[in-house]
Amino acid sequence: MAAGASPSHEPGDLREGGTWTAGQRLKNDTLYFLARAVLAIAERLPPSILRALGRNLGTALWFFDRRSRDVALQNVSRAFPELTPIARTAFVRRVFRELGALLGDVVSTLDPKRELPALPFLPGARECLEQAMAEGRGVVFASAHLGPWERVATSLVGAGIPLTVVAREPYDPRLGRIYHRLREVRGVRTVYRGADGAGIALVRVLRRGGVLGIPMDLASRVPSVDVPFLGSPAPTAVGPARLAIRTGAIVVVGTAARDESGRLGLSFVRVGDTLSETDLTARINTELSARIRAMPEAWPWMHRRWPHHPDPAR
Repeated sequence: MAAGASPSHEPGDLREGGTWTAGQRLKNDTLYFLARAVLAIAERLPPSILRALGRNLGTALWFFDRRSRDVALQNVSRAFPELTPIARTAFVRRVFRELGALLGDVVSTLDPKRELPALPFLPGARECLEQAMAEGRGVVFASAHLGPWERVATSLVGAGIPLTVVAREPYDPRLGRIYHRLREVRGVRTVYRGADGAGIALVRVLRRGGVLGIPMDLASRVPSVDVPFLGSPAPTAVGPARLAIRTGAIVVVGTAARDESGRLGLSFVRVGDTLSETDLTARINTELSARIRAMPEAWPWMHRRWPHHPDPAR
């Protein structure tokens, strides 16, 4: 999709001004109340048990959700063509288990009384972020759904970083209550990009010298440009680069990462300030791709990141 192109609208998507059919409403009501019932029990379980349950859930989805499994295999084949079919299958199964464990971690944070261990800053990470903030121009913090991404935000807030994150409204507005417990209760301010005045709110965050966190690794129905991601061209949101260029904000890329000893922590790097929208977006993707390749089992490969998927080699 070229920059500035308008995304298509789905008739059943409330976020796009659509309405649910009777069948969709019944399905969504069932899923919502089921989710509430399960979470009411699960969030009280010890984190170790939730991680174990999450791994088992991931394994079950691997066996029974053929569509997601096939998309993951196709994506991995695209990004890692050197893997044999057997190695690719084993890797994708491990991804499902790891993401299940991460889901267990997320559920454990829903209890606001439960202390959430902060991720440490890896060497040079805090200095990078604080130097960018010290210039007073605001910071666009481009990130990815890599590893414990919710803990990345809460760890930054706990360290005194004035963070606001950009998110898309949930498909079912009632699920916003869960997001509120994940973020707002722990001090993470959120701007939903479809809300009235969202654009003005984002600019104000930067004008105040704040840090604006924007996940950029997944496909979304927003103005995009085609730039390489994990080795293949992929439509990528151009808004973060456009916002940084228009406001003069500094761009940093940050995610959870592992140091040489395998310790998990926060890693940040500053990217170029004098690039075009497309070049800056490509530079962000290059950095995010490298981080995903360093922790490939912790990224959602079952997401349809590319518009077209070749059949995976069997």
